[in-house]
Amino acid sequence: MENYIDVAIIGGGASGLCTALSLKQKNINISVAVFEQLQRVGKKLITTGNGRCNITNKNLSLKRYHSENPEFFKFALNKYSNCFAENFFNGLGVLFKSEEDKVYPYSLQASSVVDALRFGIDRMGVKLYLETEITDTIKKNGNYIICSNDKKYFAKTVVIATGLLSGGKKLGSSGSMLKILKNKGYSVIPTTPSIVQIKTDNSVTKSLKGIKVEADATLVFNDKKLKTESGEVLFCDYGLSGPPILQLSREVSRKNGKFYILLDLMPEYSFDDLVALLNDRTKALSDSCLEEFFTGMLNKRVGQQLIKFIGKPLKDNTQTLSQKDIKALAFLIKNLRFEVLGTTGFENSQVTAGGLDTEGFEDKTMMSKKDKGLFAVGEVLDVDGDCGGFNLQWAWSSAFCASDAIIKYLGV
Repeated sequence: MENYIDVAIIGGGASGLCTALSLKQKNINISVAVFEQLQRVGKKLITTGNGRCNITNKNLSLKRYHSENPEFFKFALNKYSNCFAENFFNGLGVLFKSEEDKVYPYSLQASSVVDALRFGIDRMGVKLYLETEITDTIKKNGNYIICSNDKKYFAKTVVIATGLLSGGKKLGSSGSMLKILKNKGYSVIPTTPSIVQIKTDNSVTKSLKGIKVEADATLVFNDKKLKTESGEVLFCDYGLSGPPILQLSREVSRKNGKFYILLDLMPEYSFDDLVALLNDRTKALSDSCLEEFFTGMLNKRVGQQLIKFIGKPLKDNTQTLSQKDIKALAFLIKNLRFEVLGTTGFENSQVTAGGLDTEGFEDKTMMSKKDKGLFAVGEVLDVDGDCGGFNLQWAWSSAFCASDAIIKYLGV
């Protein structure tokens, strides 16, 4: 019967599609169905890597992953590594290319990855139910009743691959399945946005909107330096963005206290080096005004903002800089400080930290410890990675892990 299936996969994103295809590759005869509440699958996947799909990372360090239970993700990531993922996608016609440690499809199109998965499940006979929101899963006599908005389906196993809240409802990220499972007694680690832009006191960033600088960015919590990331920082009307900021954002929503960000605009130079450099500069540019003092050294508008910080008029001559002013400028270059007010929220985040407590799942199978036949993969579990392909690799690794276990569970 149409409504009776071996495996019901709830969620047509990266982990759900990968699970479906991996299952059919292992046994073409099992019946697999994917339920997706949107009009198309892979909508969030299309947005990854700025539309290029940062599909994995060459340096798959376990230190780049986070969870309340850090032992949980080790087995899946070690057994089903980036090389395993590359072989899987090569088999679908997707070639990889690297930019430093980041790995992308050779086409540099996230849509090509979605299409490869979509064409694959179509060829393999996976049933696809679009615009179908699952409202409940009920375990009965060892099997599952899958309740949608207008119909019921019956499955031997269920895979929760719904993701969480990142991207918002427009990308199918409502967190509804997490609430359903929580009501069934599953423990949930609080969810917060991660890999997301940071809101700061924007009196400065707004005036510098659109400017990018190469800098070291350090997150400070209650006067303790937590972490430093390097790269291109973008000034925005709300605060700060860019890869280093996204990498630092996870802790902002997960700790209560005072945060601020320090930017080192010239990390190659020490404070004393800068003092000497600026003293030489005042002599070399003795006929110039302060408006042009940093031209050729820093972004012009950023340099002018530093002059304003120390209270000097931009029209003043360079020779008006005192030794105190020189040291103040050197300090600002090394320690440009921004008070953190929060993040731009789930809708703008690339991943959600928190989720289903992994203590309730088997690390080698992704199966629930209390509901045999129910599996969870991808973002819905309390595992999240840094920016750079780590989260998609977790989607693939957990999907491969679950598909192996489902085949064994079904005995086929």
